[in-house]
Amino acid sequence: MNTKLLVGVIAACFAAPALAQSSVVIYGIADAGLMYVDNGGKDSKVKLVSGIADGSRLGFKGTEDMGGGYKAIFNLEARVEIDTGNNKTGNLSSNQGFALTRGLERLPAPLLAGVRGALQPAVNVNTSGALFDRTSMVGLVTPVGAILAGRMYTPGYEVFNNADVFESGTGGGWGGIVGGTGGLLTAGMAIRSDKSLQYRIETPNGFGAALMYGAEKSGYVGLDKRSWGGNVRYKANGWNVGLGHNHGTDQVGNRGLVTTTLGGSYETGDAKLFAGYHKQKNENSVIIRLAGEQLAPVFASLGAAGPGIARMVNAALVRNFYLDAVSYQLGAHYKIGAGRVMASVVRQDDKTASNSDATQFALGYDHNLSKRTDIYTVLAYIKNTNQGQYAIGAASASGGFTEKAGDASRGIQMGIRHRF
Repeated sequence: MNTKLLVGVIAACFAAPALAQSSVVIYGIADAGLMYVDNGGKDSKVKLVSGIADGSRLGFKGTEDMGGGYKAIFNLEARVEIDTGNNKTGNLSSNQGFALTRGLERLPAPLLAGVRGALQPAVNVNTSGALFDRTSMVGLVTPVGAILAGRMYTPGYEVFNNADVFESGTGGGWGGIVGGTGGLLTAGMAIRSDKSLQYRIETPNGFGAALMYGAEKSGYVGLDKRSWGGNVRYKANGWNVGLGHNHGTDQVGNRGLVTTTLGGSYETGDAKLFAGYHKQKNENSVIIRLAGEQLAPVFASLGAAGPGIARMVNAALVRNFYLDAVSYQLGAHYKIGAGRVMASVVRQDDKTASNSDATQFALGYDHNLSKRTDIYTVLAYIKNTNQGQYAIGAASASGGFTEKAGDASRGIQMGIRHRF
């Protein structure tokens, strides 16, 4: 992260005359802990991880009340990796994933290694190093809703996150096994979208809705030709439920990652019950064209054999990046004194030919030391089948892979989270 630029942003928030009548808040989360995990192979069993329960962040948000029900708002939120001070990261596991190169085993070893390297980069979260990777938004609130512009959470993900027992964090997070067997490159949910416009409305009786449209270079990795989505929500009388849909395209407009999510929670007394359903399909992943561009120099260096090998690799990528699955989640919270017990079961039902289903079990306890600080521990276990190599992850990073297809991933995480 560029420290001088960050200091300048903070100074501007307090010094710029244009913001003199605005309410500006600096906020954040510092979260880190230890993780013991068995993924097989040479992968380290003990890891110091940033953002296990919540992605660590530093944010700025502001509001100017202009009267008559109109407000100008903005939100800038930067990713912070507590363990390194950086703002980008990769898989927690060092193991190689094999699903995306199935059918290419006959390639010469150096070429196969190069293809696998291109499909498993060391950095797969915030690859561009964007300063405000988590959120970058400005908008206008009106008496009939809000209009927002920038990089924001998608409508589908809003519903998905609200239904997640582990609040999109720890080894028990619903998203841990949602997606294809290629790990984060075959994600089953578009979390944020660049270059997007969003309309939101909230009613006094608890109903809400959102519509989002993403222009060129929007979507889950900023490569979609266009994307759109919407949701409807209800939050009142103990309920927090919704229905969300996201629709993405590839770089030339073909149907890409499309998801539908239904779920939420119901709170009664000390208990909070969760349930969720998530359908995901990606027929034309944007990563296929991106990988082809990155590998083009390698194929060119092969001379006359290059075009034939390029066609073979592309055919394998089209087949291996294809995603078709349905995910289910059930779980609960139960308050005990200053803490809460959390438990969930997640099932990823893979509809592709490989039938690589996975089941994730998690049990955790979160204890509040104060209003802003808590400590937590989570036990997690993933049962993989066939080509599945899902490994336990965290809020800030994907788990990566087990040593071999079909191997289980098991571990325990312990951490501390401070909100400021």
